[in-house]
Amino acid sequence: MTIAPEITTLSSVAALLESTLLDLGHDPVPLFQRAGIEPASVGNPNARIPTVHMQALWRLALETTGDPALGLAAARHFQPAALHGLGFACLASDTLHDVLGRLVRFSHLINALPEFSLEGHAQTVDLRMTLPDLGADFVHAASDLGVAVFLRMCQITAGDDILPVHTSLQRPTPGDVRPYHDLFGSNIEFETTSNLLSFERTRALAPLSTAHPELARMNDQTVIDYLARFDRENITMQVRSKIIEELPEGRPSQGDIAVKLNTSLRSLQRRLRDQDTSFKELLSNTQQELALSYIRDSSRSIGEITYLLGFSEPSNFTRAFKRWTGKSPGVYRENA
Repeated sequence: MTIAPEITTLSSVAALLESTLLDLGHDPVPLFQRAGIEPASVGNPNARIPTVHMQALWRLALETTGDPALGLAAARHFQPAALHGLGFACLASDTLHDVLGRLVRFSHLINALPEFSLEGHAQTVDLRMTLPDLGADFVHAASDLGVAVFLRMCQITAGDDILPVHTSLQRPTPGDVRPYHDLFGSNIEFETTSNLLSFERTRALAPLSTAHPELARMNDQTVIDYLARFDRENITMQVRSKIIEELPEGRPSQGDIAVKLNTSLRSLQRRLRDQDTSFKELLSNTQQELALSYIRDSSRSIGEITYLLGFSEPSNFTRAFKRWTGKSPGVYRENA
């Protein structure tokens, strides 16, 4: 399988590699130019770089540095701002589980190539990132960086002592495994079918002192708007963005959203089916996510939340909230 030209990577990924090269005493500009990347785009937080060009850059960087663990070295330069609004939303998340959920939900912000999922088990919560088979030419330092950045985001949010209880990497076994053990811990395996970070469940569900539901929701919206702008084929994010805009005016219909997106109702339905979802599912999921965010903000009354989510009566909101969580809004707020 080859990487489609329309698949792009957030420019801040190239910026991390640029900082690493400079730290190692190498001029990154000639490498960017040889890889077909405009150096000026690296400093633009809204720019996106074709992933095929990023792969070319990784090859050149590995040749230049001779460091097979270059992806791990680049991750040390990571700061939450590199992930656009997603990094700030993670910082304001309620739990590590919420952080992982956001990384999955908004993974297309970084790159659409891997398939992400969050899996809950009796003892662990697992973040799974599966790359398609891209052949022997794929530069695994790129996926090293991705997994390492996600771990670093979790550590910045929930504490530097957070380590996976188990890590799996799709990459071939490196000649020197020490840098991988130093970062991920000793319980790590290579040449697996997917990349995996497995965290202890009790730690993943523990409340975080830095939680700020309203700030998290605002940054979620920033990411949704960004994705809707850059990825015109990602109809899911476009619909979510319009739903959030329209909810305070009342529960929007599928026809309303189709009009807002300048498309026909049948075309909207077909495109959502192509992405294995539906308007009803997106509306319910969006209302639920916003409800859980709003209910943790004690400054908002139940009546205000009812209005913001497009429900006509507080009793309707209460019934929906019980369906989502098994608890009434009041009880859930007290427990939270």
